[in-house]
Amino acid sequence: MSVATQQRSAAVTVLVPILGDQLSHAIASLRNRSRSDTVVLMMEVADEARYVRHHKQKIIFILAAMRHFAAELAAAGWTVDYIRLDDADNSGSFAGELTRAVARHRPHAIAMVEPGEWRVRQAIDAWRARFDGSMDILEDDRFLCSISEFRRWAGQRSTLVMEYFYRDMRRKTGLLMTPDGAPVGGQWNLDDQNRAPPKKGQTYPAPLRFAPDAVTQEVIALVEDRFPDHFGNTATFALPVTARQAQQALAHFIDQALPHFGTFQDAMVAGEDLLFHSWLSPALNIGLLTAGEATAAVAAAYEAGKAPLNAAEGFVRQLIGWREYVRGYYWLEMPGVADANALGAERPLPEFFWTGETDMFCLAEAVRNTRDNAYAHHIQRLMVLGNFAMLAGVRPQDVGDWFLTVYADAFEWVELPNVLGMSQYADGGRLGTKPYAGGGAYINRMSNYCGHCSYDVKAKTGPQACPFNALYWDFLARHEDRFRSNRRMANMYANWDRMGPDKQQAYRKSAAAFLAGLIAAAPGWVRA
Repeated sequence: MSVATQQRSAAVTVLVPILGDQLSHAIASLRNRSRSDTVVLMMEVADEARYVRHHKQKIIFILAAMRHFAAELAAAGWTVDYIRLDDADNSGSFAGELTRAVARHRPHAIAMVEPGEWRVRQAIDAWRARFDGSMDILEDDRFLCSISEFRRWAGQRSTLVMEYFYRDMRRKTGLLMTPDGAPVGGQWNLDDQNRAPPKKGQTYPAPLRFAPDAVTQEVIALVEDRFPDHFGNTATFALPVTARQAQQALAHFIDQALPHFGTFQDAMVAGEDLLFHSWLSPALNIGLLTAGEATAAVAAAYEAGKAPLNAAEGFVRQLIGWREYVRGYYWLEMPGVADANALGAERPLPEFFWTGETDMFCLAEAVRNTRDNAYAHHIQRLMVLGNFAMLAGVRPQDVGDWFLTVYADAFEWVELPNVLGMSQYADGGRLGTKPYAGGGAYINRMSNYCGHCSYDVKAKTGPQACPFNALYWDFLARHEDRFRSNRRMANMYANWDRMGPDKQQAYRKSAAAFLAGLIAAAPGWVRA
């Protein structure tokens, strides 16, 4: 499917580029603009598909959503100049396609919404300097907190504590607030009610899956042809690719999953890829759905008695708290944070992150879900995949590249802070006050994985012991100088001290033996 340029004329004066993560009909660059003198430019460019070797489903998702969005714009009367990936003259880059579009349309002005990623903003700014006409870069007001607003908030504080930012966002939006300005229920944060392990016999709602239509099937064929060696399956692709489908997915989540989402949001169950999670983040991150729409719908469900407060508050906190916070952190800390490696981790990414071939069932299951669905929920990402990488001392940039590659919702503004800051502690505690480190006991408590595993989670050392156990204590020992004075880790080091030298040495010896057996991934898996 291709949306050709319609109704081109000499009257065209404004070119409006819309990027692949800006697929919102209310986008600022189209708001209050005349259809008669505007050309919307949309570009599928090879640079974006290949700067890391994205999961096949991620490429399918973005291209299919772009093509559907372009068709909707054309049907609404906009003139759309759409460049397909397989167009013969496609230059393969934003700069190249902007240059060609200016030659075609000769606009006196360009208006576009600010890019979401640092590298794209740098490319656009470099090109902008060469453009003879005016070029307006507009604020992305689909986010509830602007970059300048976050900078002002951060500038008033010595530490960036997300909880305080979240409370300010609750006050700003009025979500789950009483008329007198207090949080509904009297507490800002109900996270202590959202950590239940999986319950035996619990059933989970079937996810809402969207069968690929002709447009999406054409994109699937294109991706299989152009990116055959990229990670991931295509046969299981079922993500929403239009705003209408995203709204259906939101309604399904609220009706079927939200009532239990809060309580079991940290649980993990073998063979259950979604549990009570929404899997709305891909649609949110490319603009098919906004955080304002999603949180308002969830808050309304709570007010109507369709969901408990801990579920609604947990969902709202993820979107207007954490999601907005990490975006602000990203633009505050870039570009330096991209190279952060406070713990000096230099081990290459293990091969099993790509193959899933490991006897550690929790990791194999998380990689399997990732491969099949370009998805894993936040505890699989943080406390299985990320936790292992940090404990093993894997280079954080390799971990970040992997997360950016394999998840359909991964854009650098959200992925980099979550991985380098929260998951790997590579920023030295700028984002998180302590490392998210855990041993096998945590995974055993929050999942049924350990019952499927070749290793014994209750064994502490030796070849049959769960590797997380020795890796956890070895990590604390390696970084004792940094973390012993951290008050949030005092109990951990008190336990370490009580072990005595022989037991400590046994843990460290077991960790060293396991790490010596790791096979590094082949070069070129992520960045060709």
